[in-house]
Amino acid sequence: MSARRSIADLSADLADRAESFCRQYFPEGSKQGNYWQVGDTSGAKGQSLAIRLHAQGGRKAGSWQDFATGQYGDLIDLLQERLGSVTLKETLREARSFLGEAPCPAMPREPRKAERPDTASAKRIARARKLFAAGKPALGTLAATYLQGRGITRLGPALRYHPRVFLRQGEDDADPLQRVPALLAKITDNRGQITGCARTYLDPSTGGLAEIESPKRILGQLHGHAIRFWSGASRGDLIVGEGLENTLSIGTALPEFDLASCLTTTHLGLFIPPPGIKRIWIARDNDEAGRNASMRLRNQLELRDIACGDLVPAMGDFNDDLRAFGRDALRRSLLRAMKKQGLAIEGG
Repeated sequence: MSARRSIADLSADLADRAESFCRQYFPEGSKQGNYWQVGDTSGAKGQSLAIRLHAQGGRKAGSWQDFATGQYGDLIDLLQERLGSVTLKETLREARSFLGEAPCPAMPREPRKAERPDTASAKRIARARKLFAAGKPALGTLAATYLQGRGITRLGPALRYHPRVFLRQGEDDADPLQRVPALLAKITDNRGQITGCARTYLDPSTGGLAEIESPKRILGQLHGHAIRFWSGASRGDLIVGEGLENTLSIGTALPEFDLASCLTTTHLGLFIPPPGIKRIWIARDNDEAGRNASMRLRNQLELRDIACGDLVPAMGDFNDDLRAFGRDALRRSLLRAMKKQGLAIEGG
């Protein structure tokens, strides 16, 4: 039996016992429908990482994705992440021990933590900073072509481009790493420190998104943080949006405003407002998930005595509006919505 087939067999056997696997290695998580949800691959409390417990709709049991980092894979991948800095051989030994196929003298029954969760997180953040530093300004690159193709003209130093970013396409360990061009966006905390790097993989032949599963991925820490774009003007208002393109579409129509993109609906609701902000405009998608995220953030802002307003697109999101109606029409629509909620802007 080949090594690759052996790994595939182990992965399938683990998937057959996915819930037992989760209860042993991720006891801080909880069952939510057909998923086990936990904070991250270290096993911390939270809901950013979802593990499929049963096959459904063509998706395999045991497949998982961390929506905060963009990581995904099968239970062999997840076990290796959970154990820390161990070799693949040690991970497979632990998997066989869990399945009752062999003793595991080299490792205790509780997963060996070669790295503390905060150490593992620090390493991911360091990798994110190194990747962003290796990029070059986005203007004049494929990254700018991609954004301009979506009607976006608001760029800034938070964006960079790299022509050869590592990419793993499939869930099989044997899949070779590829190098693909990507738009890079730095995620920062309220002190301006980089906590992560969002990667948008691009297709050089079309100037659009690469045709792969999950072309948008995150490296590092996103929880509470955002990609930020400053206007240079001094004001107490901040527009906080979901996806990068969604937020930059608003920024294209309202260049005088500061922006923060939280990248996902979940993280929109978790955004930590910076000090000195008097009012936040929540730019959400026009769906139930967007409404729920907006309400969660609004509740948090009220506790901090920060005024807030809602900005809702006519279509699915603000990039849809920008491309359908144009920049000037979107600007007028946004300013009308702001004025109705108590903000008048000179020249609007």
